[in-house]
Amino acid sequence: MQAVADLHIHGPYSRATSRNMDFKTLERYAEIKGIDVIATGDFTHPKWREEIKSQFIEEDGLYRLKCGGGRRRFIISGEVCTSSVFKGRTRRIHHLILLPSVEVADQLSEVLGKRGDLGADGRPMLMMSGAELVEAVMDFGENNMVIPAHIWTPWFSLFGDRGGVDKMEECYEDQTPHIYAVETGLSSDPPMNWRVSALDRCTLVSNSDSHSPSKIGREANIIEVDALSYRDLVEAIKYHKERVITIEVEPAFGKYHWTGHRNCGVSVPPEEAIRMKGVCPVCGKRMTKGVAERVEELSDRPPGARPKDAQRFFKVLPLIDTIAVALRKSPSSSEVEAEYWKMINAFGAEIRILLEVPVESIKERHGDAIAEAIRLNRENRIEVEPGYDGVYGKPKNDRGTNGATEARERFFRKRTNLEDYI
Repeated sequence: MQAVADLHIHGPYSRATSRNMDFKTLERYAEIKGIDVIATGDFTHPKWREEIKSQFIEEDGLYRLKCGGGRRRFIISGEVCTSSVFKGRTRRIHHLILLPSVEVADQLSEVLGKRGDLGADGRPMLMMSGAELVEAVMDFGENNMVIPAHIWTPWFSLFGDRGGVDKMEECYEDQTPHIYAVETGLSSDPPMNWRVSALDRCTLVSNSDSHSPSKIGREANIIEVDALSYRDLVEAIKYHKERVITIEVEPAFGKYHWTGHRNCGVSVPPEEAIRMKGVCPVCGKRMTKGVAERVEELSDRPPGARPKDAQRFFKVLPLIDTIAVALRKSPSSSEVEAEYWKMINAFGAEIRILLEVPVESIKERHGDAIAEAIRLNRENRIEVEPGYDGVYGKPKNDRGTNGATEARERFFRKRTNLEDYI
């Protein structure tokens, strides 16, 4: 069987996170999006962990809600930031942790709590190295996983220009053999990661890293498993990368794809950034190095290189943005809103619409423009103005591109009573 899994989100105790990230809302959105297994997020936070204990029942290492729980399952997960000094510089790197039970989460949190204040933020800062973190996690079981999070993001990631390192071993040292997977992040896709041969041994995973319900599933994984269990999911990721298909957004959609300077409105592709030596032509300050440029720095293969065991992947923009492109409207417009819910009611989950529903069926119900946009989306032919320095990329032909992300959030926030729409 195939399970669609989003293994990385945040709860309401994380900074800059929606208060609507409660478990019942997450389950409803998982149904709308087509997610079978959704992360709990933030297991290190004591209050969030207590909510997990009070609201869930464990089944095969995964969890379902006690009250009205449907087919969706939750997996114990959390993101932490380690801070340590390497080569004279402080490196702050984010890591995703997967665990088989809330009991293990309790035990691990007791250990990690000695290295940082777990109650201060759902994504805590820990004064320890990446190697020390992996060792602590693995002390509680070989089925536990540490996955370097959004590995190319300029700040707080494994290969990030501002806080990362150049080689995995520089972060994880003798614990590197316990790293079986890496998370690509929104601003990179598998072909970009294939250019770094050192990553060939790792399974690539993609997750939403969502801070609000509407964004879950924007990136996800389709994992072939024998049964819907924690063990099957983890063993597929660790030992059978051919069973893991990722769902990616166009990397230009991510907010750190190109090098740029938000304050001056400057963004440039890698070759131009290298020529300019990373200096903003407007103010003369250092620009934020984009993921595309950082990949160029660390790559040992040319563009288009493909490992022999390269994983399959899909690359699609979210449905709300695709409809907005088709109708040349803002994602928050009433016309886009109406078409979105009509499509969900007619065809089911968003991921199914994006990947599987026949274009002719969409054309019959929603007309030529939306059907054509879905087709172009599947073929990765919707142009995106690249994101940079914290600014999300913008699909072209969308009249409402300015503030599109905020508009999208307003649209979804209006739908608090989702039973009315599914």
